[in-house]
Amino acid sequence: MQPRTVLAVLAELAPAAAERTLDVTRGSQALVWLQAAEKAPRQAAVERLAALDTLHREERILHRGWGFLAGRIEVEGKPRKIRVPLLSQPVHLERSLLAYKVVPAGDVEVTPLVTDRDLAAALEAAPGLATPGWLEATGSRSWLRSVAEATGLPVGAIIGREQRIPAEGLALVAAPALFVVRDVFGGGLADSLRSWAGRDLSGTALAAIYGEPRTPVGDDPPATRVRGDLDGRADPVISPLPLTGPQERVVVRTRSEPVTVVSGPPGSGKSHTVVAAALEVVDRGGSVLVATQSPHAAEVLAGLLARYPGPPPVLFGDAGGRAGLEAELAAGADQGVEAALIRSGQERVRAASDPVRAESAAIGAELAREQRAASLPEYQARLPELSVRVPGAFDDAVDLDEVRELLATGTGGGDAGRGDVRGGGLLGWWGRRRARAARRAAYRLLGAAGSVPDKVLHEALDAAAAQRAAAHLAATGGTDLAGRWSKLHAAEQELREAAGQAMRDSARGAQRWDRDARRAAGALAAALRAGRNRRRELLARMEAAPLVRALPLWIGTVADVEDLLPPEPGLFDLVVVDEASHVDQIRSAPVLARARRALIVGDPRQLRFVSFVSDVDVTQVLDRHGAGERLDVRRVSTYDLAAASAPTIWLAEHHRGVPHLIDFPARRFYGGRVAVLTRTPLADGASAIDVRHVPDAALVNGVNEAEVAAALRAVQELAAAGFRGIGVISPFRAQAEALEAALLTALPAERIEELRLRVGTVHAFQGSEADAVIVSLGLLDGDSPGRRRFVTDPQLFNVMVTRARRRLVVLSSLTSPSGLLADYLTYAGSPLRAEVSAASGDRSPSAAPPVPRWSAGVSPGSGEASGGRPVAGGLPGNGGGAAGWAGRLAAELERLGVPVRPGYVVGPWTLDLCVGVAELAAGVLCGVHPEGPDAHIERQGVLHRAGWRLIDAFPTRWHGDVRRAALEVAAAVAPEPAARR
Repeated sequence: MQPRTVLAVLAELAPAAAERTLDVTRGSQALVWLQAAEKAPRQAAVERLAALDTLHREERILHRGWGFLAGRIEVEGKPRKIRVPLLSQPVHLERSLLAYKVVPAGDVEVTPLVTDRDLAAALEAAPGLATPGWLEATGSRSWLRSVAEATGLPVGAIIGREQRIPAEGLALVAAPALFVVRDVFGGGLADSLRSWAGRDLSGTALAAIYGEPRTPVGDDPPATRVRGDLDGRADPVISPLPLTGPQERVVVRTRSEPVTVVSGPPGSGKSHTVVAAALEVVDRGGSVLVATQSPHAAEVLAGLLARYPGPPPVLFGDAGGRAGLEAELAAGADQGVEAALIRSGQERVRAASDPVRAESAAIGAELAREQRAASLPEYQARLPELSVRVPGAFDDAVDLDEVRELLATGTGGGDAGRGDVRGGGLLGWWGRRRARAARRAAYRLLGAAGSVPDKVLHEALDAAAAQRAAAHLAATGGTDLAGRWSKLHAAEQELREAAGQAMRDSARGAQRWDRDARRAAGALAAALRAGRNRRRELLARMEAAPLVRALPLWIGTVADVEDLLPPEPGLFDLVVVDEASHVDQIRSAPVLARARRALIVGDPRQLRFVSFVSDVDVTQVLDRHGAGERLDVRRVSTYDLAAASAPTIWLAEHHRGVPHLIDFPARRFYGGRVAVLTRTPLADGASAIDVRHVPDAALVNGVNEAEVAAALRAVQELAAAGFRGIGVISPFRAQAEALEAALLTALPAERIEELRLRVGTVHAFQGSEADAVIVSLGLLDGDSPGRRRFVTDPQLFNVMVTRARRRLVVLSSLTSPSGLLADYLTYAGSPLRAEVSAASGDRSPSAAPPVPRWSAGVSPGSGEASGGRPVAGGLPGNGGGAAGWAGRLAAELERLGVPVRPGYVVGPWTLDLCVGVAELAAGVLCGVHPEGPDAHIERQGVLHRAGWRLIDAFPTRWHGDVRRAALEVAAAVAPEPAARR
């Protein structure tokens, strides 16, 4: 579909500008007038505002205004109360001894009642605007009068804050005041979308997403791994962030793919992945625009980026976040990091990769030898026959690898396979001649007759390799990798640090900071100090290319992107749209048009955007333009759109909450496609959900007061237990507002700030999390089916029960819950949770990854022992192979009184044995991962980063003596004696 058609459709479906706000006190509270110094004295009204600001700090509901139109006039034939500021700004309140300091948290903006944007920008260019004492400065009242006249409202006299507001007519109160705005809706996008339709958008992410769905050829490009193949792969992923395999795939795709789509459950590292991809693009000389749903989401990503090296992100819609950047730009940039130093950093990365490669290769070789030795019993019965038919294979002087290469060449699998293909023949004559010669040489080295089949030759080679490996291990004391694992982990950390430093230098390279870039940076500093309309005007005038070259990483909300950034197609190399299921197509289109590639991140199983466009309008506009259902802006989110145009990379691993918090949503909402990496014996035993029945409840004006009181008690209990970072939420707005009012009455602002307390609806908490969350369901047994259905909507319910990191308290007045709610409440209070199924070896859906990663002890088709426990792993020849060794070791440990859990599932991996209790538990690996050394090394790295202590317990270390092995493992997990503690 052509971008021009897409934008024309979206322009027609774009909502009209929001209704003008004429009373900022409606549904909230009266204005709180400030002193001339614009400080807020510590009085009751200000204390309440400070507490309210703290409860909703992420939502920025508190504003400061200068110059208020106040009074009552007739608007469109109806009398209307007027309370509207001519100039305003989002703010926070910071406490001091006698007063609160008003701290900017957003843009200064002339009232939207001034619809001429050019005039608004000119008004915002006034010198000294909104600075302390500005209203007392000469000319400020003339400025207020000009703005008032530009609104088109009939304004009378200018009065002070002590004077009485007229009962009829409008006055202009020349004073600053604080006020609260609950819901802020931006203006319509129709005109903007129409202007974009006139530009050439070919080659942009917008064109890629709305083009015909792309059919991928084969699998997605595999991530290039750092481990062991830095020389073998042309373009490895080297990041300062530790990454899983799927996260690396995301980074690889964003290098060149027009559209990359990422999804995953809560706590799966989506933000972590966004940061890694953004740093990678910037390090390669590109630029990145990150567009979020909310200012809080932008702050979170900016904070995460600040933890890793790279360029300072430009938070272009946020006052607090851009203050440091503004000061840095105003001071002027230095000459930048010279190319020689950048090259030196890149050399350090290459040097730091050598130990990683060396240790990985050494570990891989030892694991491969262990794996070969473990296969020896498979050939034991046939060794006499094979040694007679292929005697050379068992001659230590014969190089088995050389023989394999000759055999491969002799069957067309080696160099001969790349011979000439002429006249329809498979090989040219020279290739066929080489193949015959290689085959004869292999048979000669092996001492085998020409009639011996290839299958027998390869069996002999495998048996001989296993025999040599077993002999080597017997002579050297077996496989013990503890020291090598420590060296590998240290080397990987050094590599990440070196990569981070190199990225930091590259992002500040002198080649980015030429004269044009310095000029653009100076202009940006001036723009950052300007008001919102003025900044839009200044940014639109800038030469964008040198600006994003010098400052390649920009972060803001979807609304801010279109409102503030230059409308230049393909300005950025990559745009990231975060929480894309919550972003509609109308708002995302101008964002996508500003970049050449897109990374779309979202979770369609969480809350979606709310559309106010009617079905009738959608149908009529689509029919008029001959457009398809993909442009149904009511039902198709930005995430849905992207998922239809590119493969989705699923991030399955959950890194945040204990199993009790995530197991139910993992099974119910994600079909078991969640791998819980937070599993430990200690976490398994943690009961993190507290269901509290609230009796004698009644619903009055939509409020369950009994649950409000119970929520206050729960807050106090959690605070006493040491929790900091507490959220109080409800599905219903009326209940959330009642909870807010009760908390404001019960707790002073200082206590709310200390507890980092937040309150709001489930929708307000989308994308947020807290250490402890209290949920007030607000339901009664006699409620209507519609009210119950609202609470049990799968997307809302999923968000509601996944906001907590450590503790969830659910308040319910229901005596007879049903359906989803009944299932969840039963699960929450049940003692039978993940640890039971995991201990029995059952890969419960909550723990199963999309593609099972079988351990040495649990392999497909291995069968199960009694009690539903999979046969555990070990080495053949030691009592039933790998399974037999692990089983014997488990039995011996149990005889010693050590708790053992065979087949213990952690995320997408399985430990052969989990040994010990609580925080002393360790993972024991009894054999090489069946998928080979690479999978074994990957498993060890992931579990090490997850905090697991891992013990290699290959039987070759003890020559198959299970008692010695059990004694050493038991000693490793035993509590430290009191005398040594």
